[in-house]
Amino acid sequence: MHRRRFLAGAARTAATFGILRQLGGCRSATPAAGGGSASVGSTFTSLRDRYFVRTLQLYPVTSTYLGGDGYSPELAGTNGALRDWRPDALKSEVAFYREIERARQAIDPARLGPGERIDHADHERAVDTYIAEPFRGVDWQQQQMEPGPEGQLGSEADWALVVRRLEAIPLYLATARANLLAGKQEGNLPDRRLVRHDGIAGSAANEQYFRTTLPKMAAPYLGRRPFAAQTLERLTRAGTAAAAAFREFAAFLQATYDPSDPTDRYAAGEAEYDWRLAHCLYVGRTGAELWEYGAEQVAFYQDRIYAVAEEVAKGARLRLDFGSPAARQASVRTVMDHLSKESPKNDEELLEWYRSAGARAVAYGRERRLFEVPADYRLDVVFTPPVLRSTIDAAYYPAPPFKRTGVGRFYLTPTNNDPGQLKVNNRASVADTAAHEGFPGHDWHYKYMTSHAAEISNIRWLTPGAVEDSSAMWEDSMATEGWALYAEDLMAEPVEGRPHGFYTAAEHLYELSSTRGHAHARRSTRWPRPCARPQPGQCTATPSGLPRRSHTTSERARSSSCVMRPASGRAPLSPPARFMSG
Repeated sequence: MHRRRFLAGAARTAATFGILRQLGGCRSATPAAGGGSASVGSTFTSLRDRYFVRTLQLYPVTSTYLGGDGYSPELAGTNGALRDWRPDALKSEVAFYREIERARQAIDPARLGPGERIDHADHERAVDTYIAEPFRGVDWQQQQMEPGPEGQLGSEADWALVVRRLEAIPLYLATARANLLAGKQEGNLPDRRLVRHDGIAGSAANEQYFRTTLPKMAAPYLGRRPFAAQTLERLTRAGTAAAAAFREFAAFLQATYDPSDPTDRYAAGEAEYDWRLAHCLYVGRTGAELWEYGAEQVAFYQDRIYAVAEEVAKGARLRLDFGSPAARQASVRTVMDHLSKESPKNDEELLEWYRSAGARAVAYGRERRLFEVPADYRLDVVFTPPVLRSTIDAAYYPAPPFKRTGVGRFYLTPTNNDPGQLKVNNRASVADTAAHEGFPGHDWHYKYMTSHAAEISNIRWLTPGAVEDSSAMWEDSMATEGWALYAEDLMAEPVEGRPHGFYTAAEHLYELSSTRGHAHARRSTRWPRPCARPQPGQCTATPSGLPRRSHTTSERARSSSCVMRPASGRAPLSPPARFMSG
């Protein structure tokens, strides 16, 4: 996932008052997926559950993502709404946070059991979410609709909420414009590249989706049911208005920001970055120390790459020299060029290769008993929706944990049949990404957590800011990406008769190259611009969760008791540590 930062002034989260840091400390019973009201018990539990429900009301697309309407009837209407960023709404939200904080302070902490402390970073609103949130809200609604006969999806009530959300988009973007102008007046300007990619290009993709793609998709989903014709007419009308609003928003961005501004607004500075490492990612090293650590990891994995590349070269009968550093580097490039020759003819064949690699990974997991994989477990891969293609190459979006309906989606961005890009996506490169996004990576991770949703404290499902916006890179990605990177390594562990585990030697070469790339990225990247910093002491939680492996830094899971262990009950051996990319 390419996370692109695009700051603009707006609201601050509950971290301003240190609320989440405290509320995450209790793990009383949480309603099961599909369950109803908040658990009965201590004053603290009631307060925590009240906070959870209200937060999802304030962040309705996050509620859709989690399946909030399956958690509580109070969240049933959130699927028809978007976040309200008007000043009066934000003042009301702040008042709610202060009320919760006063109630929290009245509780004797000695009565609370130990547990993980979860925190949110204080942040300003990001335009990447203004662009993506409306689409994701509508897309996730369809993702979790109940399937019916003849390809139909959802009920009349479900589609009525989709229309309501569409009708909210013009006002939502009008508020976004006001907030961005206020940010500009305060000197808070985005980087020109982010305006171009996330703002203008993203708005154009949204215009196309809401005007054309969505009505065409909805027609067969609605079918010939009595309410279908009227609903499709309302949806088309609301989609057209939303498309017009995004076209105007793109024009606003072009007129408001100078596309030729040469100022690099991406960097935040070493001091700010170090603060984020310590207080949000819980990394014990400074940025400078990570720079040196990254050099060690690059060297370690580079040596492994040379060894596997030499093995691939011998198998392909390539007469290459690996005797000196310069020769090894040249020979690796030659091996990669050789492997790129086996590339797909077109995007359809590439999609089929990913599906085949995913099925092979699941079969390998069952054969080796890496996990107890249910007989009905399936993994599918689909093309990325156009509106998301500017920001991802491959990605995974889970099914909502609090509902029994919905499926996870492994997205693959097509190349538009570009020969150069198809070579990059050659056959040997596919298996590593399939393991990362699919099994035993993101897809397996989220399906496991969803099946154990009742055991995970409700507040631990909350995301920092909106789902996958610029705030998420500072907290949520450590857990999700940490597991997926571990999954890549797990599949490479040698077993009898298979020195590269699940992978062929060529596939393992790409897995190692990906790993080296993660380490190298941390050495070559500039300090990313973070969100606004909360006051000292407000973001000091200690993480726990997925068992610490020797090759990860600070993997933070959503539950300290919900851990995915191999079927053997012990952690497999792992290579030395590396720093992960979120």
